[in-house]
Formats: sequence, C-alpha cells, structure tokens
Amino acid sequence: MITSGKELQLDMLGLNKIDEVHRNLSVESLIEETVKNGEGVIGPRGVTIVDTGKFTGRSPNDKYIVEEPSSSDKIWWGSVNKKIDESIFDELYSSVIDYYNKDNSKTYLFDGFAGFDPSHSINVRIIAKRAWQAHFVNNMFIRPQNSELDNFTPDFTIINASSVQNKAFKKHGMNSETFIIFHLGKKIAIIGGTEYAGEMKKGIFSVLHYVLPQKGILSMHCSANVDEDGSNAAIFFGLSGTGKTTLSTDPKRPLIGDDEHGWSDDGVFNFEGGCYAKTINLNPEEEPDIYNAIRRGALLENVVYDPHTKIVDYNDNSKTENTRVSYPLNFIENSVFAKGKPALSDHPKTIIFLTCDAYGVIPPVSKLTSEQAMYHFISGYTAKVAGTERGVTEPTATFSPCFGGPFLTLHPLEYAELLRKKMNKFNVPAFLVNTGWVGASAESGAKRISLPITRKIIYSILDGTINNSSFEVDPYFGVQVPLNLNEIDSSILIPSNAWKSKEDYVKTAENLVDKFQKNFAEYNIDDEKIQNAGPTKK
Repeated sequence: MITSGKELQLDMLGLNKIDEVHRNLSVESLIEETVKNGEGVIGPRGVTIVDTGKFTGRSPNDKYIVEEPSSSDKIWWGSVNKKIDESIFDELYSSVIDYYNKDNSKTYLFDGFAGFDPSHSINVRIIAKRAWQAHFVNNMFIRPQNSELDNFTPDFTIINASSVQNKAFKKHGMNSETFIIFHLGKKIAIIGGTEYAGEMKKGIFSVLHYVLPQKGILSMHCSANVDEDGSNAAIFFGLSGTGKTTLSTDPKRPLIGDDEHGWSDDGVFNFEGGCYAKTINLNPEEEPDIYNAIRRGALLENVVYDPHTKIVDYNDNSKTENTRVSYPLNFIENSVFAKGKPALSDHPKTIIFLTCDAYGVIPPVSKLTSEQAMYHFISGYTAKVAGTERGVTEPTATFSPCFGGPFLTLHPLEYAELLRKKMNKFNVPAFLVNTGWVGASAESGAKRISLPITRKIIYSILDGTINNSSFEVDPYFGVQVPLNLNEIDSSILIPSNAWKSKEDYVKTAENLVDKFQKNFAEYNIDDEKIQNAGPTKK
C-alpha cells in the first residue's frame, strides 16, 4: 500500500520530506519494482536474482553499538560489540536522514514481527531505498495480517541507507566508510555503505539477543524440529559445516526453523518467517528442500548465471562463496509453518551440540551434564580442515561462543546461565555429536563420519534408545560415551579404540585440550563447576 510518511509518524525520526511510502507491498509488487528499478532479473522458475555489490557478506568490523546510559553496563564490549560515541551516531544519523529527505527515489517500508510467540515477539520496522531489500525482509521476518498494521508501533527500527558512506571514518576512529550502528536506547539502527541484506536479518537477531535474555528468554543461534505430531522437539546448535541445517531438515520431522530461536517458559519459538540458505554447490538430490524453494517469491543473491538463459551455475564461486537464497518458511514443505501452524513448540526434549572435529578425538556421540553443556555452549567448538593453498598441515580449531559469537550482545555466561536454568527446570538432556572424524585426523586421509551413521546417532538420541546403552567416561573430555548403539560399529564409538596409534591419539587429544582451555580462559568465568566441566589432560 502507498501511504504518507506523516501518517506513519516517520517525521518523529526526522523523515519529514517523504510524501509517499511504499509500505508492505505484495511480493509480486516487490518483484515488479525490483525489475523496473534495474535492481535484479527474473531467473528460472520465476526466482528473483540480485547482486549485493561490493559486499557479499556481513561486515563485522563495521558494526558498532552506541555507548549510552541505558545499555552500556549490560553490553559485552569488545571486538564483537565495538563502542561508538553518541555524537558520532548523531552525525551519521543526520547524514542518513538527509539522504532520505533529499533523494527522490521510492522509499520502501516493511512492518512485521520477529518471534512467532506473540507474548515475546517484537515489532520491527525496516526502511529501505531498494525494492529487493524490502523483498528480503518480507521473506525473512514474520509477515503481518492487514489488520495488524493498524496502529502498528515499532519496537525497533532499521533505516537502511546503502548508498550513504562515511567519508570521515578516519576522523571518527572507525574501520571504513561502511557502518552498521545500533542505538539500543533509541531502539534504532542505521546501515550505510553496504547493500548486503544479511545485515538487517542479523541486526534484529542481535537486538533480540539483548532484549530477550533480560526477560528470562534464551535467544539461540540454532535449528529446531519436531515429530510429526508436534511433540519431541529438538534443538541443534552448530557452526558452519557441522551439519546443523542438513540434520535438522529431516523428512521424518517437520522443521520449526533453521537459524534463530527463543526458549521461554512456554517453549521454543522461531524468530523468523523465512530461511536464508547457502547455495554454493547446491545439489537438488542432496538438498531438495532448498532447491525446490528457489522459485517465484524467493530471492537469490550473488549467484553467477547465463545472461541470456538466466540459468544459474551454483558451482561458480567467482563472485563469492557466500551465495544465498532467502524464501518464506512455508516454501519448505515439511515445515511446521507450511502445515498451517505457527513455528513454535513445547519445551525441547533434547539439546544437540554439533561439532565437526577434524582432529578425530571427540567421540561421535556423548551425553553431557548441565555444567558440561554450559562449557561446550560457551566454547562453541568446531574445526576446519586446513586449506592446502595456505600450506597449513593440521586442522584449525574454531571457537564461537554460544555457537553464534558475532551476534551476541551480552556476555556468553548470561546465555549459558539461562541454558542451565532451562535444562534443569524442564529436565532436558544435552548431547555432543561429532560429525567430523574419529580415529584419525582429517589430514591423515581418513574418511569423515558418514551422514547415514550420524543420522542413526541422532535418531537414537531422539527416540531414547541411546539411554539403553552402557556408558564410560572419556579420559580427556569427561563426557559419557555409549559403548554400544543400535546398528553402529562399536569400534568407532570410543576414540581411543579407533586410533591405530595410542601415542598419536594421546598427543592429538592433549593438543585439542590445550586449545579448549586457552579459549575458555578468555571469558574470565569464575564458576568452578563450569571450569571443571571442561576437558583436561590425564
């Protein structure tokens, strides 16, 4: 619909020269506007294809939070949340507002929600100058009914001014001309110098990471699914490459969501109304859900395509490895939302931490105490196989607190404390599942644990049959490891038994323990129970 800026009270933001605002346009209208504006083209099956320009990923070094009285004592300040003076925000905010008031191109606005549980959702408003960015947020956030737009008041507003650059960034002591700045007191963020749409998605995620934990709600970077009858919910934590998306997208279990969730005293709920999936090397046979979602209404970013036929080459990474597609949640046929229900559930019955251990010393599956769960949650470990082009001869350990470090606004311990409270209150067990290597490191030429084996492990956790096993304590990680599991070769369950050389096993395990301990020390956590729950040398 077309409305006036005054009617939407945009003048309160300083936007007082905007006569027409294109508010919550239909997807078809947004597609039409995108093509008409020269922002994108129509590809196979009607998908819209756009190019995000210079930036094909987030710019974490350009993200700042204003240091101001209402929030400064709560923020986890550091490399993730960099301080910026309010006077600099005011100066750049004026530049953004001035741009909007003077630019004659159309202004697009999306009003909607983040959070499927209406008791805990926030009203979000996104203002943009590009139709495809409005299309993106329409895909990714929860779309309102027309009646919900009446008397809509935003809880948080993002003003996206992609074309505005900060030429005075050196004077301001900033990283570059690009800026993503949050003023949590004024409940507003401004974006300049980057078109990358993920900044808006993850920007609201960072806001939820600030708002919800203060209400006792755990905000989580995870996927979640349920049984066909909506029961037996499970949440999956894991960094890129661990199998989080693959394992939670299960033909037997409808998907709640693939990326962002909250856990309240009422249960688990998806924050988003859409999915933002990677498409590099996309194979329709291996990932049919994502492939089939790429159709009219979906939005492809930065893919390489034939200029004449518009056929996409998903294997071409010449533009970026981070090719993406956004689409509404109901485009995934086996999702709770596609089945006509809100994307939420009761309390999870299981928590699964996924890691791809390229060192080969973490068991394929193990059971954790609540303190061990906190330790591994704060650590957020996985390992990447070294690239031969860099001449590295061993795997690289990667740690990201709470499996989502770039989006945290509070100290990781605050989220971990909430996790422990929820686990204990609702009696939820946690498991650590290694989807990487066991018995040898990735560099040895050994094969990664196969997906069918990992799926069997996941099913044994979800149906409870793992609890029928006998367990022993891992000598380095202190976790409970099953000695036997249905249909799985027991020789791989205990890492020390799987290694041919016990000497190599000990050396590799102690090396990884060192990395865990060094990383955990950075958080200055005094709780001895959590400290003692981590891996130790013999």
